[in-house]
Amino acid sequence: MNVLSWNEFENVEMRVGTIVEVKDFPEARKPAFQLIIDFGSELGIKKSSAQITKRYSKDELINKQIIAVVNFSKKQIGPFISECLVLGSVGVDNDIVLLTTDKKVENGLRIG
Repeated sequence: MNVLSWNEFENVEMRVGTIVEVKDFPEARKPAFQLIIDFGSELGIKKSSAQITKRYSKDELINKQIIAVVNFSKKQIGPFISECLVLGSVGVDNDIVLLTTDKKVENGLRIG
């Protein structure tokens, strides 16, 4: 395990966002969805690819608040550009459970 300094941790911007649209991503090498996420007025809308098809249907993801890292460089995944990293716990078979809020909060709030 790598140990981060406090300054390094403060550079990671984790924010709350609401999933507003979910699309299939048939071009992905591993089963995934394309997510459109609203991070509020400051950050706006960002896209992400997420390998969460084992646990989640498209319908149950709509309006779900999630936690994502929003200050990574954009990443090309096939024909899709991912603009943030949605966070989740990774099980034995890459069975991902999303990190979420337990109460509805304002989009864009920073996790700290």
